[in-house]
Amino acid sequence: QVRLVESGGGLVQAGGSLRLSCAASVSFFSRYTMGWYRQAPGKQRELVATITGGGSTNYADSVKGRFTIARDNAKNTVYLQMNSLKPEDTAVYYCNGRVISDYWGQGTQVTVSS
Repeated sequence: QVRLVESGGGLVQAGGSLRLSCAASVSFFSRYTMGWYRQAPGKQRELVATITGGGSTNYADSVKGRFTIARDNAKNTVYLQMNSLKPEDTAVYYCNGRVISDYWGQGTQVTVSS
């Protein structure tokens, strides 16, 4: 059974930084494309960033240059470093793992105050 557990969310002032972590209880973690998505109140869930097992990354335009996704295959963990945070980054952030099927974590709240 696949289990993804996020951590690292919280309250931060605009311009600040947070690092999210997602620990995956899976076999063959390196085969998964991992990603971070977010959902703000009243809005649809949207892609933030993804990273393949080989390390290729993809970012939403809104976070390019501010967020960095990384993974440690030895620790079965994916990270999202978020810098220069803006109030519009406020959302619940979800970890996603994909290999044929999609798997989701429970989400972690990120709140950016102005």
